[in-house]
Amino acid sequence: MFISSIKTIGKTLLQSRHRARVKAEAKGDTIIVLGNGPSLRQTIDNHLDKLKSTPCLAVNFAALAEDFIDIKPRYYVLADPHFFSSNERVKQLIDRLKNVDWKMTLFVPATSKHVPDFSGTRVKVERFNAVGVDAWPWLEKALMGRRLAMPRPRNVLIPSIMIALWLGYKKVLVAGADHSWMQSIWVNERNEVVSVQPHFYKEPEGEQKRVDSEYRGYRLHEIVHSFYVAFRAYHQIARFAKAIGSEVINVTPGSYIDAFPRSEL
Repeated sequence: MFISSIKTIGKTLLQSRHRARVKAEAKGDTIIVLGNGPSLRQTIDNHLDKLKSTPCLAVNFAALAEDFIDIKPRYYVLADPHFFSSNERVKQLIDRLKNVDWKMTLFVPATSKHVPDFSGTRVKVERFNAVGVDAWPWLEKALMGRRLAMPRPRNVLIPSIMIALWLGYKKVLVAGADHSWMQSIWVNERNEVVSVQPHFYKEPEGEQKRVDSEYRGYRLHEIVHSFYVAFRAYHQIARFAKAIGSEVINVTPGSYIDAFPRSEL
């Protein structure tokens, strides 16, 4: 723990930005963080009124789904470098975001380059520190509390929940967080890892090929370890939420996340 704590201090000093600490404030006590897992389809169909009346945070390609306009998320998070590249689907996403007709805050990592210009739109861009913390509990709490670091952001849901807590929401409901990757991963006859990652919306042609190409360079033990990093991060978040008097509640049917108490939306 000593070595990892020293590394965390070094990364924070080098990569965190004081100007990137989340400044927006909560609009009420409750927020719904929307992952893009397949169960979100059921949640939208059964609880659309709840989603429309509660501040929501959406992620990744959710803006390309038809339901995006109905829900009108107040917040949006992009964390993967893929979203700051010249890709046709990414361009479609940015165009959709630029044309929203409600106030929305878009959060991007402090170190991201080539962030699109949203001036003249209803979207306000804020940066957040995506530096992963692995340190003594007191140091972890201090850095996370100062919005300088977070549990290792293995996926976009981790920074999204942290941002919701940093905004000041006391109750963070997490929907669409199936995380059932272990059900949809295997190794083919060429010893290539194959992963099918379904979402609540219909994927365009070619998306699975893109995912396959990304996974092709990884071995199974590396991918399983990344699962470990993600699920461990949720327990770090749960500890932090409790320390600041907030609560993260998992309202995803069938979710594999075991860190948060369960409930129905």
